[in-house]
Amino acid sequence: MPETEILGQEKQQDNIVKIDGTCTVILQDAEGNVVHEETYNNIITSAGKGAIAGLVGNTGSVTAFTYLAVGTSATTPVVGDTALGGEISTNSLARAGGTVSRTTTTYTNDTLKIAYTWTASGASTVQEAGIFNASSAGTMLSHLLIGPVTTSNGFQLTLNYTVQFS
Repeated sequence: MPETEILGQEKQQDNIVKIDGTCTVILQDAEGNVVHEETYNNIITSAGKGAIAGLVGNTGSVTAFTYLAVGTSATTPVVGDTALGGEISTNSLARAGGTVSRTTTTYTNDTLKIAYTWTASGASTVQEAGIFNASSAGTMLSHLLIGPVTTSNGFQLTLNYTVQFS
């Protein structure tokens, strides 16, 4: 193969955008002791990819992804998901606006970070989480299975979500 073709193929590889996400879940009991901490991989949904294209091109009525939600379903996430299987809205674990920032992983500001800590007011078994662009309904950017982790009154559940564009 001529050298120019090889260089062209390498250049094409540099132009491929990959989106990877992880979420670190931390559960602390009412005394602040960590009872569960684990990092999980997530999927980026088809609707989420479409929304990203709208955000990049400033087209449509797409808003930024700043909300985190947790749910009870243990069904394996798929790219076609548009909602959590069993979003929790009780025990002070309802969808919430997270603290949003960008950080550098490989390229300057290539990683979105969203974090939120809930203080549970009762028992719930959390088995899934997602990132959304609205306080209710909206578009789901990512979906993952976690735990399961079980909260009790006074437990704190923290999600530290990252989405890297590389």
